[in-house]
Formats: sequence, C-alpha cells, structure tokens
Amino acid sequence: MQQQHYLEDTLEDRAVVVRSEEGEHINAAGGEIILKITSNMTKDQLGIYEIRLMPGVTGAQLHYHRYMDETFIVTKGKMTVQLNGKEITAEQGSIVYVPRMTPHGFGNTSDEEAVIMLLFNPGQNREGFFRGLGAILNEQPVDAGKFLKLYQKYDSYPADAGNFLPRRSS
Repeated sequence: MQQQHYLEDTLEDRAVVVRSEEGEHINAAGGEIILKITSNMTKDQLGIYEIRLMPGVTGAQLHYHRYMDETFIVTKGKMTVQLNGKEITAEQGSIVYVPRMTPHGFGNTSDEEAVIMLLFNPGQNREGFFRGLGAILNEQPVDAGKFLKLYQKYDSYPADAGNFLPRRSS
C-alpha cells in the first residue's frame, strides 16, 4: 500500500527570536525605528517594528492604507492617535487596531519618550518605507515631493494633501 503524503504535515524550524535591542536601527528626525520582524522573514504575512518617538514628535499625519492593516501596541509612555475626526490617548499597554481604508495618524504629545510596537499585515516590505523615511527626514529641508512619492510607493495616502509631513514641536 502506498503512503498518503497529503495527510502528513512537513514540520520546519523557521522560528525567529529578536531580542530587545536587536534589529536594524534607523534614525529619523526625532525618533528611531527598529526593524524587528520583516516581510522577508514572514513571507510578507506581517512586519513588526519598534518605533521610539521623542516628546513633541509626530509619527505620521492623518493618512490611510489601501492594502494593509496597522496595529499599535504602546509599550512605554503615551501615544496620541488620530482616528478620522477624533483623538485618543493610548497609554502603556493599549492596543489600537486600524483596518485598511481608515484614516489615522499618531504622535507623542507627552513630555516623555513614547515607544510602540507597530504591526503591519500584510508586511508589504514596510521596512523599505522606513529606510526611505529615515533618509528623507534626515535631509533638511525635507523634500515634500520625495516624501509623497515614498508614501505612495508603500501604500500610504495622505488624508489631507496640504498637511502630510511629520512635525516636531519646539
């Protein structure tokens, strides 16, 4: 009798462990992005990134994604999140899930560093966006045209075309 392979699972060891300070670090004006779990690691199923924002720094103005969902997990401090007409404060331990086509923005309006884990599903090579973001935001002045082109390449669309560049309050 022939063995029926379609009834058996093929097990693999593809687990990834990323420790606290591990991952590619990207400096962006007023913050740091650490690539933790990338699209490559998950066959584009998701991406997980640690975002550290200094006080008064906008992470992103109001925007939306057509093809991916975004989840914020606040691990330190407080994050202000705009959700299409309302603003909430998400304290440490809070989780904010933002499905595709939902306008949202976020920033650190507190007087202490804020840290979030940001999950995108699918991942859609979001790390390419973050690498470009670091390069563009560290150029002064920030080139709005380049920023918008980067946004659109990586499934981000400003809700307000006149207000899409991140800000840092003085």
